[in-house]
Amino acid sequence: MTVRVSGKIIHVEGNSLVEDAEPILAALDADVECIVDISGASRLHSATIQLLLALKPAVRGAPSNSFQAHNIAPLFTPER
Repeated sequence: MTVRVSGKIIHVEGNSLVEDAEPILAALDADVECIVDISGASRLHSATIQLLLALKPAVRGAPSNSFQAHNIAPLFTPER
């Protein structure tokens, strides 16, 4: 699994899988003020992208995949 929760930070690391959307959703459901940190992600699965676009949580960082970093990450709600 590439998702771990540490306090109010949801860390997405490595290659995000479709199964990662569920623990992200559960963590955000438990605390809507959580920040999703994608700076450790290599790439995000489309399910993770859709979840972040739909729920609009605060997102920190960008994945190392250059396409997603330049074209997808700017669509997320930035951390304040």
